[in-house]
Amino acid sequence: MPIPALFKSNAIALLLAVLPVLPTFAATDAPAAAYQLYDENLVASASNDEKQFQASVASSKHPIVLPYKEAPVSSWALALDNDVLAPGHRDQDYTYGFNFTYTGSKAKDLWFSLDKPLGAVDRFLGADNLSSNKIVNHSIEAGLFGFTPEDIEVADANPNDRPYASLIYLSSAREQIDIVNQVAWKTTLTVGLLGTGFAGNIQNGVHDVISGSEARGWDHEISHGGELTARYAIARQKYVGTIFDNMEIKSTLQASVGYLTEASWSLSIRDGKYHTPWSSFNPELASYGEKSTYTTSARPINEHYFWAGVAVKARAYNAFLQGQFRHSDVTYNHSELNPILIEAWVGYTFAFAEGYRISYVLRGHSSEIKEGAGDRNLVWGGLILAKTFD
Repeated sequence: MPIPALFKSNAIALLLAVLPVLPTFAATDAPAAAYQLYDENLVASASNDEKQFQASVASSKHPIVLPYKEAPVSSWALALDNDVLAPGHRDQDYTYGFNFTYTGSKAKDLWFSLDKPLGAVDRFLGADNLSSNKIVNHSIEAGLFGFTPEDIEVADANPNDRPYASLIYLSSAREQIDIVNQVAWKTTLTVGLLGTGFAGNIQNGVHDVISGSEARGWDHEISHGGELTARYAIARQKYVGTIFDNMEIKSTLQASVGYLTEASWSLSIRDGKYHTPWSSFNPELASYGEKSTYTTSARPINEHYFWAGVAVKARAYNAFLQGQFRHSDVTYNHSELNPILIEAWVGYTFAFAEGYRISYVLRGHSSEIKEGAGDRNLVWGGLILAKTFD
């Protein structure tokens, strides 16, 4: 097969072309959003610019906070995705995934953290100092997810439907928050393994317990036998404002290079009783099972709110359909895939004052494959359990 876009120079060119656009991406000016105040003593040590900023928004409906010292561990979250959690209970396409994430300064200090290589990539691209008055949050995430064709009982390779595919991954992320301009930057570096078969073993183990059908085609998954892969992503979130008294709106521009090479723009909303910062809530950054948890560094507080959004994605390469260097029994060429995708999501979160949060999300996107049996929209549901520490 031809060398995939993952390793072509035009993939890097895409990221470098999009990166300069991110800082100038327009959004309407808005009142300052809420930032949780960790320590009132920070006011006394604040810089003059921060004090002036605090004074300028004193009349805002949203409380203001100054930058805080990052806690060793501020939250953890566990997410489970499954197409069974969506209407129709289909067992196909993005069939399941789960991941664990936690935030805080320890996320960058663990021996297996990717924060140092992430920092090196950020410096190379000039993305390490995007905000002059930045707040830096760190997170680390580990998980896996898998894809199957529609008929999982067929043992032979099926070139007429999407291939089996899976990813086991580890990622580190950094977040910079510009409290004056109401902009949040997030960079993420992910490394993982395609084609290990582990996702298939878990799926069939669960199906055996619940008397479900055996998925018999995992021997034909993308990069069967295992292959190293990676992805770098950068996102610029902009707080837009509120409408209808309390509906919070933000826009996000994101670009990535790796096993998913794409650029996207999204608009998301949140409405209800919420107090956590707008920047801590970013469901638009999810890519299948990756980044599907929503962690926060804000103080535990009672909340309940509805959230939704829509994204437009221009995708240049998808390893889960096109394969990578290693031979795969079923793959698609780029010309057989839809380059533009529409993704949408809707969810609800309930947070307790003790720090626990639970969320449900229904997510889907338009068909990735142009024609044939694989030409269908993807829909799945997700549950997220999280704990925030005071």
